[in-house]
Amino acid sequence: QVQLVESGGGLVQTGGSLRLSCVASGSIFSINDMGWYRQAPGKQRELVAAITGGGKTNYADSVKGRFTISRDNNKNTVYLEMNSLKPEDTAVYFCCAALRTFDLPFPYDYWGQGTQVTVSS
Repeated sequence: QVQLVESGGGLVQTGGSLRLSCVASGSIFSINDMGWYRQAPGKQRELVAAITGGGKTNYADSVKGRFTISRDNNKNTVYLEMNSLKPEDTAVYFCCAALRTFDLPFPYDYWGQGTQVTVSS
C-alpha cells in the first residue's frame, strides 16, 4: 500500500509565500518523476511543476520564476516553494509520484488527497 500525503496549504495574501510538502510512504521500490498539479473550481487539473529522479525540473509558464520544485530522495519527499502568490494560484494542489512498488514490475502514478491553497486579494 502506497500513500502520498500533502501538507503546507493554507490562506495567504497576494504576494505571500507557502511551502508545500508531499511524503510518499509504503512498500516503495523506487520513485521516478514527482510533480505537483492543481485544480481550481470549474477548471481542469493542470500541471504546475515536475521533477525527475535526477533533478530535472519543468514548470508551467504561469508559475515560472515564482515557484520552485525540489525533492529529497532519502525522505521520498517532494516540495513546492511558492512565492509572489496571486489570487489565480488559488486551487487544490495535488502531489503525484510515478513509483514502483515491490510487487509490480512497472511504475504507476499515485496521487495525494490534495491541499487547499487560497490567495486573497
